[in-house]
Amino acid sequence: MNSYSVSANQRAVAAAPDLTNMQRKVRDWLHTEAGFAQVFTINKAGYPVGRTMGAPVDNEFTVYLIQRKVHKRIGQWRRNPRTEMVWTGTPAAGSCNNSPHVYDFNLLVPRAVFIRGDAEFLDDAALVAAFERQTALHQSRGWAKAPLRTAENVIDELIGVRVRALQVRAEGFGEGATSFTWKPGSSA
Repeated sequence: MNSYSVSANQRAVAAAPDLTNMQRKVRDWLHTEAGFAQVFTINKAGYPVGRTMGAPVDNEFTVYLIQRKVHKRIGQWRRNPRTEMVWTGTPAAGSCNNSPHVYDFNLLVPRAVFIRGDAEFLDDAALVAAFERQTALHQSRGWAKAPLRTAENVIDELIGVRVRALQVRAEGFGEGATSFTWKPGSSA
């Protein structure tokens, strides 16, 4: 099975860019512009439930979600670890949508990244390490509005979930409505 696919999603066919360059473009956007994601879990009735969260992504497209222990999504992850996350943003410079299949909405294609994976709960050491790593990054950028926490406070009040990407899909990073899908860790 080919681990990298390109879908034109429009009448005009676009060339497939190199996977490594596409991953770099997507990572750069996630690291510098995207920030918040819509995170979807599955509720007791089997429906997707979404909410907006800060969702930092590492270079392997793994997401560490550190949050307070009080949220319903924690029980949802315990019952069903399947997770989908979506980051959306403004269209890229040079975006166009000149060859739609069905309707012309007279809009540019927004950038969007979808990461699908299974939630894995972090043990205390991994939770503290992930929290401290992200906090140090934020502090180095002058983003200091969040409360400072000791390791003990992190363990007492927070919980961490790691979502390793099983699939990444990027839209709005190529020509028109072209989408790019790959499985991290496999070669194209």
